[in-house]
Amino acid sequence: MSLPAKPREMSSRSSYEEREGLLAENDRFDPYDDPFDKELTTQPSDEDGWPRSKMVKTASGFILLLILGVFARALLRSPLHVHPDLSFSGDYIRSNGTHDFRRTVLIVSIDGLRADYLDRGLTPHLLEISKRGLRAKSMVPIFPTLTFPNHWALMTGLYAESHGIIANNFWDPQTELEFHYNKISSAWNPDFWLGEPMWETANKAGIITANLMWPGPPKTKSGSSPTYFVPWKDKVPLSAKLDQLLAWIDLPFDERPQLLMAYEPSLDQAGHLTGPMSTLVNQTLAQVDLFAAALHDSLVDRNLTDIVDIVFVSDHGMTDTSHPTLIYVDDDDMLGEQGLSAVVHEDGWPAMGLRFNSKKNESYYLEKLLTSQHPHAEGFDVYTKHTMPSRWHFAHHDRIAPVWIVPKIDYALTTRKEGDVGMSKGNHGYDNNEHSMHAMFVAHGPFSAVVKDLHRSSFSAWLPWKNKGWHSTSDDTYVMDSFPNVEVYGLVAKLLGTENYASHNNEYGDKKFPHSP
Repeated sequence: MSLPAKPREMSSRSSYEEREGLLAENDRFDPYDDPFDKELTTQPSDEDGWPRSKMVKTASGFILLLILGVFARALLRSPLHVHPDLSFSGDYIRSNGTHDFRRTVLIVSIDGLRADYLDRGLTPHLLEISKRGLRAKSMVPIFPTLTFPNHWALMTGLYAESHGIIANNFWDPQTELEFHYNKISSAWNPDFWLGEPMWETANKAGIITANLMWPGPPKTKSGSSPTYFVPWKDKVPLSAKLDQLLAWIDLPFDERPQLLMAYEPSLDQAGHLTGPMSTLVNQTLAQVDLFAAALHDSLVDRNLTDIVDIVFVSDHGMTDTSHPTLIYVDDDDMLGEQGLSAVVHEDGWPAMGLRFNSKKNESYYLEKLLTSQHPHAEGFDVYTKHTMPSRWHFAHHDRIAPVWIVPKIDYALTTRKEGDVGMSKGNHGYDNNEHSMHAMFVAHGPFSAVVKDLHRSSFSAWLPWKNKGWHSTSDDTYVMDSFPNVEVYGLVAKLLGTENYASHNNEYGDKKFPHSP
């Protein structure tokens, strides 16, 4: 599909407008003008030309295991190995009994599925899939814990300071352009999206790819597009998304994608609207669980569970914000009205990235914030690029504003004029160390069998990580320890055999992710 000739424009939005938009039906941008207002399609996308980027920075245990070919080869040679065709070569052809397939990866993002939602007793199918495969205690999102930064982190293996999507809305001082997640002219502008997504890496390896509404541009700066591309449209039934994924899987051999990506926002929308503990969230959670079951059962029916690795992820969690303690940034013990009027660009939300109209004002109001005697000073932190927590990897990019006010859980930044109007009852965007911000990871397929076999084998003593997770021998459930979501890019590259085509984040890439000989 090509871009619409005249994409629908939307006006710039303040933090107030952004938070109000979280409650609207069009919670994400809707690119559908007449040329797109049609059923889901398998029409291939165009390819012209746009950057190369990078790879993942750190390695969690299970992915390091997969990347270190010595362990995989040792397991495949061991008598404990009982799973067929676990080669990590993307070119290896397998049969499901009636048709030939190449190694395939299907990654599904369920927006806002907090890690501990799986313990509510409402997701029996996802839990059953995790028992057949594996589950992580949680997956740690990047900071800020927002939808667009984290979906691009999953795609590229990069933190926000490297992939450039530093919030759902921000200003770029180099281009003097504003990015808004729900505005096509920016959300589809490839200049905002740095790094190399996994589908571009796969394209370089000659692999067919398919993207079903995953947040991001239809093309990168290098001109790479998914082979099949279905753009975002709100309120698409889960059944239609299931049909589209299966239609791709059922394509003829030479047209069938090996990497499929899909996105579902309904749980996040419910969490914003009514809060993470609400009946609506529980009902929506049960619905996405049924979708996961139907998708997995469809793979079982096609005898593809030894061929297709299915990975369910989320981008972040959700916390209750129905009764936050409000911190008014225009009060005299914060910026004051004059200080707020000196702000020329405000990025992000619920955190605030501030750019002032002069360096003098920046220094003055930074000092005022740092020495604030606000009665709720315990509810927020003030950072510059030089004082940001290093674990956030949120300092080394021009798009990151020089001053940030970051609220803690149970607190919200606002102004006297805005108050709590438009605030959602559930939100995210807070410190990624907060457990309520953590995402989920559930997987089943050939690679999960490798991990479980190695864990219970004599090779487990050689595992290259200290915390090996928890394994129940009674029901063969394996729950991995928490790991950063930037690991997923490296995992998919290994599973598809595309690691030789992958870009590297920095000099540590080769050390953390040595290529299998």
